[in-house]
Amino acid sequence: MISRRTFIASAAALITTGALSACSGGSSKASSDTKTLTVAASPSPHAEILTKFAKDKLAQKGIDLKVKEYTDYIIPNQVTSSGEVDANYFQHINYLNNYNKQNGTDLVGVAAIHYEPMGIYAGKSKDLKALADGAQIAVPNDPTNEGRAFLLLAQEGLITLKDPNNLEATPGDVADNPHNIKFVEVEAAAVARQLQDVDFAVINGNYAIEAGFHVANALATEKPDGKAVEQYANYIVTTPSHKDDERIQALVAVLTSDDFKTYLSKTYDKDVLPAF
Repeated sequence: MISRRTFIASAAALITTGALSACSGGSSKASSDTKTLTVAASPSPHAEILTKFAKDKLAQKGIDLKVKEYTDYIIPNQVTSSGEVDANYFQHINYLNNYNKQNGTDLVGVAAIHYEPMGIYAGKSKDLKALADGAQIAVPNDPTNEGRAFLLLAQEGLITLKDPNNLEATPGDVADNPHNIKFVEVEAAAVARQLQDVDFAVINGNYAIEAGFHVANALATEKPDGKAVEQYANYIVTTPSHKDDERIQALVAVLTSDDFKTYLSKTYDKDVLPAF
């Protein structure tokens, strides 16, 4: 025979269990409704853009954006190909095409997002017009960014290229070097650190920002015309099987919005420009 006290205690236990089950079930459903998107990115401005602008907007769409930062130009593509991350955000289309060619990969650019003007910055020397014979200029050593640096040096009349449209020029492609410039070829991420040891350096926009430099500080920058944006805009990149993924398409929508244009202007001024 069940006593009244035992019955009440049992009923209370059942009610508590039911309430906990309901809470657990609701939490599980909310969790299952949230999708995760993992993106590899350079620290600045790419990771900053993702965490400070895109993350909250994607959360409103039920997408939890996770950002993995990398300081080099190789690993982000490797982890994208392997599936460790869903996409990456750090490179322009020419770098991507060259990477695919050199590594036998098939990564694809989903959308052009922004453009960072490459600039020439002062090191031990301060005046490009008074360039000394034998001056040292540091440049990135990867094919596409080195070619980009040489195009900028040619734009400023410091050298002449055999082919003025060669996007992958190297020192061997220089037709005329009247000041006998010595080119110091280093990894793109290390160019800014070389600045104190050379006369000038040609620095990628993202690494210039990380080093505390701005377009306004540069002695010369690329002309942000249609060709420069077309060739050197930074893309969201992923694998062919993921290019139509709704999570990646949602990220692209956020990063090609009018709100994003406003954010770039307020946050980076002329250092980072929209490419859409």
